[in-house]
Amino acid sequence: MEQLSIAQLTTMRLGGPIAQVVEIHSTRDCVEAYDYAARQGLPVYVLGGGSNVIGRDEGFDGVVLLNRLTGIEVVAEDRAAITIKAASGEELDALANFATARGYSGVEALSAIPGTVGGAVMQNAGAYGQETADVLGCVEVYDIADRRITTLQRDELDLSYRHSIFNSSAKGRYFLLSATISLRVREMAGELFWSLQSWLDEHAITDRRPQTIRDAVTAIRADKLPDPAVEASSGSFFKNVTIHEDEIAPLRERWPGIPIFKIGSCWEVASGWLIEQCGLKGQLLHGMRVSPKAALILINESARGYDDLAAARDEIRAAVKEKFGFLLEQEPEELISA
Repeated sequence: MEQLSIAQLTTMRLGGPIAQVVEIHSTRDCVEAYDYAARQGLPVYVLGGGSNVIGRDEGFDGVVLLNRLTGIEVVAEDRAAITIKAASGEELDALANFATARGYSGVEALSAIPGTVGGAVMQNAGAYGQETADVLGCVEVYDIADRRITTLQRDELDLSYRHSIFNSSAKGRYFLLSATISLRVREMAGELFWSLQSWLDEHAITDRRPQTIRDAVTAIRADKLPDPAVEASSGSFFKNVTIHEDEIAPLRERWPGIPIFKIGSCWEVASGWLIEQCGLKGQLLHGMRVSPKAALILINESARGYDDLAAARDEIRAAVKEKFGFLLEQEPEELISA
């Protein structure tokens, strides 16, 4: 394959040249690619849709594996539940559509999230009250160290907010091949995420069937999120702030209206709201536009390189830290040479 740059393969469109790029269409491709990289002494980086990765100007002096594994299949199904196996390179939205169209709940709130199933597992992707961890049963992986295909169960993955072994303790150890999830026929229960409930109220919608939630989430995202084909962006740029339950009352007393919600067992503060309260929504910082629709999103309008992005990021973090005392954490991973 011709030499490509990180900018060409990621939605933020930043980053220098890549030494070698290999497309992975099968398990055999995966094994052979790692064998080749090992023989050449080259580092390896796995890239899916490139929507959650930031490139550096110096590029990557190694082998980038483009995950092109696709396919979704039903493993088991009855009137109340379904088990689905999805290839790691499959679009996450395609999985959400596959399940929702059959009336199953568990991933409808993940609709329209850019990226792949493998990326969703790696960072435990979540939105509007649902997380990948809620439905994940197991994953099939290629164990690079032991050179074998194996299965890891959910409780082996150390899943928490935007966290798994794949982006922490076992980073670089495995190539995700597929994920198996279990869903049920039901409606979303409990208190809905505030922006989702607001949208439903605005449109006088009261049911919570999977297709209804998928349609709502898709509409919300279409309104707030830039189209990567038109505007260079990596979606949500900062993670929400995690807090302890005993911090909620003091925060609400000091800042009435502060959006605090619970995802799984974790309480979170909406980082986009914090950025907006600092007066940064819509501002252009070093060529990066804080989205006028959703302050959690940075749009690359005219950044000359990674340093411009870093300067904008640091300015935003400093403003939020000064006003609220919270230190925002970047969500996209950075592709850098070892």
